[in-house]
Amino acid sequence: MLLGPPSGECCKKCKGCTHEGIERQSGEEWRDPDEPCRLYVCQAGVVTETVEQCYAPCHSPLKPAEGTCCPTCPGKIGCKVNGQEVSSGRTVRSLDDPCLKCSCSEGRFYCSKRACPVLNCANKAVMPPRPGECCPYCNGTRELYPPPQGRCLLGADLRLSGEDFHQDPCTLCKCDNGTSICKRPSCAPLDCPPEMQELQKGHCCPRCPQRPPFPVAPTVCHDGGKVYKDGESWEVDQCKSCSCKSGQVKCVAELCNESNKPCPPNHKLVTVPGQCCSKCVESDGVCTVFGDPHYRTFDGKFFSFQGSCKYQLAADCANHTFSIRVTNDARGTRTSSWTKTVSMKMKDMKVNLGEKRRVKINGERVKVPYESTSVTVTNTDGWVLVETKLGIKLSWDGDSFLELSVPPKYKGLLCGLCGNFNSISRDDMQTRRGLYATDADTLGASWRVGGKRACSRAHEAPPTCAKTRRSKEKERLCKLLRSNIFGECRNHLNSLPYYKSCIKDMCECPAKQRCYCESFTAYARECHRLGVKLDWRKHTGCLNHH
Repeated sequence: MLLGPPSGECCKKCKGCTHEGIERQSGEEWRDPDEPCRLYVCQAGVVTETVEQCYAPCHSPLKPAEGTCCPTCPGKIGCKVNGQEVSSGRTVRSLDDPCLKCSCSEGRFYCSKRACPVLNCANKAVMPPRPGECCPYCNGTRELYPPPQGRCLLGADLRLSGEDFHQDPCTLCKCDNGTSICKRPSCAPLDCPPEMQELQKGHCCPRCPQRPPFPVAPTVCHDGGKVYKDGESWEVDQCKSCSCKSGQVKCVAELCNESNKPCPPNHKLVTVPGQCCSKCVESDGVCTVFGDPHYRTFDGKFFSFQGSCKYQLAADCANHTFSIRVTNDARGTRTSSWTKTVSMKMKDMKVNLGEKRRVKINGERVKVPYESTSVTVTNTDGWVLVETKLGIKLSWDGDSFLELSVPPKYKGLLCGLCGNFNSISRDDMQTRRGLYATDADTLGASWRVGGKRACSRAHEAPPTCAKTRRSKEKERLCKLLRSNIFGECRNHLNSLPYYKSCIKDMCECPAKQRCYCESFTAYARECHRLGVKLDWRKHTGCLNHH
């Protein structure tokens, strides 16, 4: 349920709740300070009050800590249920009863069950629980303005302030000045399987049938064609484990709902071998060099520098484990240049990448694929990919496009044209002496290496492109970057720096070359890292450009 934007604000927001004079946001949970098992949840203008039911999966549970509701299993058992290890902060659910959840905190295990929040939507919009989940949910949203005179809109019914009413036979509600406050019982966990549970008329919770006076408890369980002894536990897969209890197979599965949440900036979701749930880890830093040359540093700083000499692109300036240099070539132009070769030095090896994807190792040309104890070189979709044991990767198209990827362990340790990799873009214009350059020419000159022999011409500041008929055509081509061809990525990555780079590349583009493709490639590859895949080449004429 959405409310129209408050006065002075532009965005709509979910309707909150007022409970005992305190404003609560939709989705907020809190407990009664005097009764920790009494739980309150605000959801779309409705406060649901329920009592949490506890379940201890051990013989001698410890008393609840102050301010908490449920007893915990002692430390000698740790966070293990049905033989499955549960890491701290994780939650598992019972497959027989998805509303029964068990959590691990500081090496202690506790389980509880609570009632589902009262939903504020029409009956036709109420959807059954998703597979493996506990509670039903509302399908879609609706927008409204607060009803007058403190009335409450719950579902399709409008209630007077102060009115008591039953939302269902087991839920008693009251309208309190615009907030519906509902009491709903939570049902205790049961030992019998769901198919044996009985719900008697006039009762809100099911119960197990009465057992005979002297039951004969089975001593084995059958599951997946195997026989298990009473008390035996087994792991089905990385997420699910089961145990045999009095002839019944009881299973639990780890919850991975947090994996559906987006990772924070500069992080990615990865699957860890041997673990059930994916987790967010810090992404590698990527520095991109493309076109006439344009640089996007590890921290996202853009600048263009047309120097035609040899430069330090990146190096480990703390521990000196590697250094990478690039040589730029003017290609017969007055003001432009392109990356011509790339060299990477490590303690025991030097790798050179040249034109037409030629590769040299320690000065000798090698055939690709190539593998040694320090480095692996492969050809992938028109790219040379160099992967080192240090975690450093180079992607080279054999012409002028280069990507350098470094693992998070190098954060704050790097220097060169690609910056220092400290997640702060504003300090990337740092010279070799540690000063901050005000322009790219000063920055580039400070990282120059190799002497004048490495230069193909004296560097000059590039002139502004003349507004000719031909330049207008080139501008039209660059505008493809801002068209619907790349539209899916527009909300994820700003295309303006790439568009400006494209315009510069087209200024002195050699005849019959599609210089705009480099900016398009750089933009598309960064979009891909952000999870957006674009089908752009056939619509831009860049099919054969990598």
